[in-house]
Amino acid sequence: MSDSNNLKERVRAFWQANPCGTKFADAAPGTRRFYEVLEEHRYEKEWHIPQAADFASTQGLKVLEIGCGLGTDGAQFAGAGADYTGVDLTDAAIELAQKRFELFNLTGTFQTADAEKLDFADDSFDLVYSHGVLHHTPDIERAVNEIYRVLRPGGRAVVMLYHRDSYNYRVNISLLRRAGAQLLRWEPGVSLVHRLTGESLESLRQHATQLRNDQRSYLKSEEFLSQNTDGAGNPLARVYSRGEARELFKGFAKIELRTYFLNKRWLPLIGSVLPRSLESRLAFRWGWHLWIYARK
Repeated sequence: MSDSNNLKERVRAFWQANPCGTKFADAAPGTRRFYEVLEEHRYEKEWHIPQAADFASTQGLKVLEIGCGLGTDGAQFAGAGADYTGVDLTDAAIELAQKRFELFNLTGTFQTADAEKLDFADDSFDLVYSHGVLHHTPDIERAVNEIYRVLRPGGRAVVMLYHRDSYNYRVNISLLRRAGAQLLRWEPGVSLVHRLTGESLESLRQHATQLRNDQRSYLKSEEFLSQNTDGAGNPLARVYSRGEARELFKGFAKIELRTYFLNKRWLPLIGSVLPRSLESRLAFRWGWHLWIYARK
């Protein structure tokens, strides 16, 4: 198996075991309450998503979501009247997304699929949407080419990638979390980091185990980034500057970039009291989520 295929299988295994967002719900997976809690959490924490994705404008459009996860955003597209298709790398996500649509009487089509090899004809969709997914695939250039291929002429891609020039990457991950990692060597340090940040003890102990098992590997720049975005054990996450994003989507006729989401939890002292108006202004420059709007 090639290195790329091996990495892809590790990515698949991680997300199969940890479907995106499930850790934020205290209800049994697959229940109505489970989906309600996840939706409430998502749009309270990332309140910009409905506006940035513009779900309401998709009535009558053929929409493909790459990395549909648990179907939270997919439900918004379907509810707005889109002809919705969701794909995901893992069977676990597809099963949970299908269950959500069944419980809430929504119409959509789902299939397990690889973003780098989509099983759709050329010029099939009006909109391809992917939120926080493509920075986890080994060959993102190939995935972007696939998006272009399946879009109809004049169709739009709306893609969110992690932003390199963000507060979360430049300060939180690269400085604060790296410094704090040294405290995870000892259980009192784990407890201290828990009190200072509010991050769960379970998550911090997973990081501590990774650090103790292979400190040198854990602290490498790329490995540290992957471990400190979507959880300990995450095999791949990348960040992109505005220039790098434009290069990825250079084949499209028109590109617009916007940044959202400051992740206030990592702003010491002021994060909990920061008003949305100021948060939006700061996120415009330093946001963690880089949204790419590209027209074919």
